[in-house]
Amino acid sequence: MLSTRQSPFRLGMSTVLIWLERLKAADLLLFAGVMLAKLYLFSEILHVANMKMTGKDALIELGAVLLFSFWTIWLPARGRIISLIALNVIASFVLYADLIYYRYFQDLISVPVLLQFSQVDSLGESIGTLLHARDFLLFLDWIVIVPFAFYAIWRGRGDLRRANEHQRKTAIWQKAIVRVVLSAVIFVIGSSLVFTNVNEAKRTWGQGIFVGNWWNLSIYNVTGALGFHGYDVYRYVKQNWLDAETVTAEQSSEAQKWIEARGDLRGALEEDALFGAYKGSNVLMIQLEAFQNFMINKSIGGQEITPNLNELTRQSAYFSQFYHQTAQGRTSDADFTANCSMQPVANGSVFIQYAPNEFDCMSKTLKENDYGTSVFHSYEGGFWNRNTMYHNMQYDQFYSLKHFTLDEKIGWALGDKSFFRQSLDVISEQKQPFYSFLITLSSHHPYTLPAAEKKLDLGELKGTMMGDYLQAIHYVDAALGELVDRMKKEGLWNNTILAMYGDHDNSIKDWSLFETFLGKELNDLERQMILKQVPFLVHLPRDEHAGTYAGVGGQLDVTPTIMHLLGISTADQYLIGTPLLTDTPLIGKKVVLRNGAFTDGSFYFKPSTDGVARNGTCWSIQNSAPGEMNTCLSEYESARTELNMSDQIVMNDLINDFKVQTATEARGNSDLETAQR
Repeated sequence: MLSTRQSPFRLGMSTVLIWLERLKAADLLLFAGVMLAKLYLFSEILHVANMKMTGKDALIELGAVLLFSFWTIWLPARGRIISLIALNVIASFVLYADLIYYRYFQDLISVPVLLQFSQVDSLGESIGTLLHARDFLLFLDWIVIVPFAFYAIWRGRGDLRRANEHQRKTAIWQKAIVRVVLSAVIFVIGSSLVFTNVNEAKRTWGQGIFVGNWWNLSIYNVTGALGFHGYDVYRYVKQNWLDAETVTAEQSSEAQKWIEARGDLRGALEEDALFGAYKGSNVLMIQLEAFQNFMINKSIGGQEITPNLNELTRQSAYFSQFYHQTAQGRTSDADFTANCSMQPVANGSVFIQYAPNEFDCMSKTLKENDYGTSVFHSYEGGFWNRNTMYHNMQYDQFYSLKHFTLDEKIGWALGDKSFFRQSLDVISEQKQPFYSFLITLSSHHPYTLPAAEKKLDLGELKGTMMGDYLQAIHYVDAALGELVDRMKKEGLWNNTILAMYGDHDNSIKDWSLFETFLGKELNDLERQMILKQVPFLVHLPRDEHAGTYAGVGGQLDVTPTIMHLLGISTADQYLIGTPLLTDTPLIGKKVVLRNGAFTDGSFYFKPSTDGVARNGTCWSIQNSAPGEMNTCLSEYESARTELNMSDQIVMNDLINDFKVQTATEARGNSDLETAQR
């Protein structure tokens, strides 16, 4: 019996504890109800468009809560209650952190972000503006449960013992059976609620979300908040522990020798006359959404599709046989390959999976050479995990959607005319020299433009996706024209290297549309050229070195090309590409694509789906017909080696190991020299 001399507060807590012990699993049901209310409140405060919690979402959240807590049934009543309160506190903190992080980065916190805590710390003085009074409703129940937890820890054991001293004791084995069975039932219910509904989404409207993993909010939209964090932990553990392949010392050494040989090749080119010819120039680089090479210098209905870009190709170094090297990461892969000169991974995106790893990206190198560095993209900062990746790439500032005024809504977000205009407002005020990287968006699939911006007479392509694509490209080309005019007015034209490239293909699968536009049937090689080739041009001050360069190149070569012109050595950097704009063209240049295809500009190897080299096709580009297979087979192993070495380096963060080893060796040599003196 409880002492009647206890205070009313202590007596009330004792009574609650005793009843929670006797009403089996009542505490777990209370926990589930409270957490479900918090998750609904979280959804309402987050208020993401088209992601309001529905009845099905609530079932998924309830299932996640049960999976989060089913194991507490194994514990005695007092331990279970304390554990449930601890889970409540942890979950509340996580949800609150998500709210704060979302308001600044437009994304949810993930494990890689937590491991890069300096990114969260970058909120700095902005943190005060991110706090809303309504958020604290997430912690309202703490007024009751936190004092109750302290009571349960310090006084609960004694009160339960006194209350149960005259109760018949249940055998331990009976308690064990009840707990195991009850927890199993809760686990099965939770699993059914989560996985049945998530799998349905994966089969229908959410196809590909868990494959691309391009935005944490997309996953949250399927799994709910607790489900997202559970999946995020699973994803991190699977990638970094379960599926991680151990790299032997021999493999690491082999990879280091291979990529250092690439550095030696670039180092040898530093005797070239163009090395450092534009030292100290600003760099403005533009990644053009879904721009492909096939529509350069083409017209429709008597109108040039890209008149401004056509003019720029005549004033710039234009590389007519330039390939994108992207895989599943699409736009993020183009960003990575062009700025960091490493192959993308075959599955997923480096931006998502390996953002914390060490890379020798252009932004980082230029920052080390006293350049101001900035990146501009008028979409949510969390998409493709850009906030985290750009922090690691050491940009001084990332200008995402929240930094722009949405005064010209086109497609996914801001129209490129306004995007360029607002970006140049910032760039013109930056310290010089600067490196500014702009990522366009208006020509993104499905190519929706307002009627006023549809300026082309499309003829029979009107109303088709190809027609819509050409209209979008024509609009972006007009935006580029305005950008160039603005650069001239701002005095940037003759002291800035302007580089631009297409990121990937346009995702149009109907080849009859291409054939209608081009006016001819296309063989397999021609289709590959359309799919894989994108424009790349480099405009130099005073229109120097303008002309068409037919040598083969790829996105991996963008950073080495810019660095070569600036006179910044990359001989000791871990990059795969080589400079394309040199006084003397590099002999034996080859471009390797992520799917195993490769080309030297005279032949193009298309791999077979079975992965057997000899079953592929070796096309003669000049003859546009299959050629001698042995020509390609002699290069097959080196192409495969490039992909394998890049994967080892990227996926195992070997660049970090290489640098640590090099620094250690340098210190050792220095100590030895000191000792000898």
